Amino acid sequence: MITENVLCRSDMIRCVLCTDAPCTSVCTRLDPASILRSIWFDNEKCAAAKLPDTNPCIECSAPCETACLRCGQVPVRELIDRMYDEIRPALDAAAPQNEERLKTSICGVPLENPFLLSSSAVSATYDMCARAFEAGWAGAAFKTISTFDVHEASPRFSAIYGNDGAITGFKNIEQLSDHSVEENMAVFRQLKENYPSKVLIASIMGQNEAEWEQLAAECEANGADIIELNFSCPHLTDKGYGSDIGQDAEAVRRFTAAARRGTQLPILAKLTPNVNTMVPMAQAAREAGANGIAAINTIKSVTNVNPHTYVSAPAVHGRSSFGGYSGLAVKPIALRFIAEMRMEKELSDMELSAMGGIETWLDALEYILMGANSLQVTTAVMQYGYRIIDDLKAGLNYYMAEKGIRHIADLVGEGIDSLSANPDHLEKDSVLFPRFMQDRCIGCGRCVVSCADGGHQALHLNNDRRPVLDGKKCVGCHLCILVCPQKAIRPSSTRIIRNPQ
Repeated sequence: MITENVLCRSDMIRCVLCTDAPCTSVCTRLDPASILRSIWFDNEKCAAAKLPDTNPCIECSAPCETACLRCGQVPVRELIDRMYDEIRPALDAAAPQNEERLKTSICGVPLENPFLLSSSAVSATYDMCARAFEAGWAGAAFKTISTFDVHEASPRFSAIYGNDGAITGFKNIEQLSDHSVEENMAVFRQLKENYPSKVLIASIMGQNEAEWEQLAAECEANGADIIELNFSCPHLTDKGYGSDIGQDAEAVRRFTAAARRGTQLPILAKLTPNVNTMVPMAQAAREAGANGIAAINTIKSVTNVNPHTYVSAPAVHGRSSFGGYSGLAVKPIALRFIAEMRMEKELSDMELSAMGGIETWLDALEYILMGANSLQVTTAVMQYGYRIIDDLKAGLNYYMAEKGIRHIADLVGEGIDSLSANPDHLEKDSVLFPRFMQDRCIGCGRCVVSCADGGHQALHLNNDRRPVLDGKKCVGCHLCILVCPQKAIRPSSTRIIRNPQ
């Protein structure tokens, strides 16, 4: 089994993941664009398993690289060669022939796979949901329906970028659906008529108990499969809406009960992360009739304060506001909330539909292992498009085939038993030293400076510019492993007892 990704984003950092990519348009044997996307989304093993037995690039003049919009900057042929030389020989399983392993359910409603669009800008119209369903998404939580008079600001998005140019954090001040309830109900009817096997989740927000009840009833009558109660919008707080509700267990209880009076459908309560813990709100939702929890919604944030105007982004006529932060940067926070709820015995019968920074199948798997039954995605779709469903499904399907896992349910919560809310419960009498692979080290000294200024001064460079470890000072924190740009440091295979008795 391959224990680390041989290929990664840094190998193709100049690729822009084109639509209708020129590299594929000139290749007669392969789909280079699809292969590059699979590498980007940590799905190189499944992609390698689907390649022809013989490498067609061996005697090829690489027209894909010439056609590339960044000609000469993306090593397409080299990456495919490495798929053949390094990935394929180490594969443990053939590419799955079907997606039966991915079948699951949400609150008893069958899902063809665990991947859904979350309620947001990516699921706001019939056309958008239809294209997503055609692409392979199992369903969608439609953009939140309400009776509010919605007017959007412009601009309403801002982003924080990583070193590879990809968005790591995303801020929005997007509001609810700007279509009327009647218009959205017509969309529901059309979606269910044309895509009866896809799951339609109706996200709703009422202004009082009567509206929560009425909206739930109308959505059920027009074809929704599940009702999702938006208790977490970070932009609607002035009058006790949005995330104000999600911070108040009694408000969650009251409005969940109102929605339950209006529908017999399964109910998800979508909770805000702008709290210390979601457990009291989740318990209140359960007691009032909810079948599950959707989490997390976006985190209140401020981004990109302009050093000249002093206005944060997005700036609208010289003013801004707190907004919802999402994307890969929030995943660790979202995983904590999901795990915390799954660890709570009183919530053991609740479905958890998780979201927050899911870009790859590995992200999805982490949520499943922390207790999620289904997965919702927005920011990655906004950045890369509905097409990411191909690698989400293929990567998770291949992993399950490789591990001999037949059902998604067999993975749900499998990572919980090893997790503790209190680090005092961890074993602290041994040290796991770092191990240095000198053949990969280039002598940059990043590990040394990090250890000196942020660790325990246990490293120095020798005359050949190679790191040398002082075992008497090293505490096994592994900061050096994290900062090494060459991935030339790994954990040792055995632990050393710190104070042998």
